[in-house]
Amino acid sequence: MAFNLFKNILKQRNLSLVVYSGVKQLSTAPLQKSSRHASRIYNLKNNEAILLSPKVILNEYNKHCYSTNVAPSTDEEYINEHNITIIGKNVPSPFRDIDTSGFPDYIKNFLKLHGITNPTVIQSQGWPVALEGNNFVGIAQTGTGKTLAFLLPAVVHLKEKEAKRGRGPRVLVLAPTRELARQIEKVAKQFETSLNIRCLCVYGGANRSVQAKELRSGIDILIATPGRLNDFIDTKETSLSRCTYVVLDEADRMLDMGFEPQIRKALEGVPLERQILMFSATWPKEVQYLAKDYLGEFIQVNVGSTDLTANHNITQHVHIVEHHSKMDKFKEIMHAVSGDGFGKILVFTNTKRFVDNLELTLKRNGWPAVGIHGDKTQYQRDVIINKFRSGRTNILVATDVAARGLDVDGITHVINYDFPQTSEDYIHRIGRTGRSQNKGTSHTILTSDDGRNAKSLLAVLKEANQEIPQELEDLARDFDHTKEIQRKSKQQNRGFNFRNTRKFGNFHRKSFY
Repeated sequence: MAFNLFKNILKQRNLSLVVYSGVKQLSTAPLQKSSRHASRIYNLKNNEAILLSPKVILNEYNKHCYSTNVAPSTDEEYINEHNITIIGKNVPSPFRDIDTSGFPDYIKNFLKLHGITNPTVIQSQGWPVALEGNNFVGIAQTGTGKTLAFLLPAVVHLKEKEAKRGRGPRVLVLAPTRELARQIEKVAKQFETSLNIRCLCVYGGANRSVQAKELRSGIDILIATPGRLNDFIDTKETSLSRCTYVVLDEADRMLDMGFEPQIRKALEGVPLERQILMFSATWPKEVQYLAKDYLGEFIQVNVGSTDLTANHNITQHVHIVEHHSKMDKFKEIMHAVSGDGFGKILVFTNTKRFVDNLELTLKRNGWPAVGIHGDKTQYQRDVIINKFRSGRTNILVATDVAARGLDVDGITHVINYDFPQTSEDYIHRIGRTGRSQNKGTSHTILTSDDGRNAKSLLAVLKEANQEIPQELEDLARDFDHTKEIQRKSKQQNRGFNFRNTRKFGNFHRKSFY
């Protein structure tokens, strides 16, 4: 009866998708144009809300532009083993290894040259979906190989699909920060010489005239931050009229940073015959609306939970101290983690001023450290990050803003001298370690001032099966108790309600109720 009700809801709302949890089909119905808000239904089997995407009327995309052979069915064992949830129709089988994948030989040779024999989970399912020409949404945490998940199909797209006449890039990759954009560019440039593919990265804070000159010379792949891209579009120094492959990387972060208007403006300039890939660590409503507005029919692949959770490869340590003891605890942690042959250590603090203070303190105590924050110039930031990336210094102190998009291999420890504003920021911070299936360690220092975040941190630790110190539970309980006392005190002090105030001369007579 429940399943029939589920099907009736689909018919009433003119929606259709095949929803897989593992590979079990839950629903099928005719797909027609639907309103934006008539798309919330329930996966009755798991009692979890699944947002189904309505049809957006677009020109039919030529999904046969690739000359690859992709298997037509899903692989239940692999999907269940890796906690993959798939929403969509006609989902191809995942690529289990490179040799049997549907990639052309030039891609297989590139992967073998770089020692890549087995894809990550998001690559395994994302590659065949993209190679079939489908619009795609990939929900996976950072450090899971998303860059190659969208770049390799982009290269195949460039080589296999006939280019439209005109100027402007054929592939567009939007990223939230200059650091992430440059990291994507670094990977993309590996294809320039061998496959004759021209790449360019544009972002704010760099020489605009140099970027404009390169842009006008003609490129295939444009990697950009939304603001700088809109700048070049407004001045007509580039056009997206022949762009048929678009990637939105870290879409949730771009929306959090207020880039939605710039993203929508860019997508409006892309031809309707296009393929869009969207990658995100979470699946909030804002990202869902963006996907529904521009992707039309798409296949969604969730690796793990769609909620933001900590990487389970990271061992999390929480230290509760008095405020005056924070520096002593920090030095104690540094002594413990910085033995002979220690890897890279990333230290977070909340203020620019304290980045400088911690950097100086570390140097005075024999730890060569560098620091970045928003007051540093782009050149200074580049020099500092390159020192850290190359291993010339193994300790970097940073604020959240300065470290956005930072992706450096070999970070073994993350230390939070200050707890961030939210638990989401905490997860992003510690996610700089434990990447690509490596193990990582985080240390976080809390004081009584951090009581408001104790409860949410407890939830993060419990979800990741981490050891929970009794002091943290006490801090959360004490904070809740204090809030309850304050709430009751406010109610008692509110006293009488003042109504029917009548003015007489220079004073008010108040009627009490």
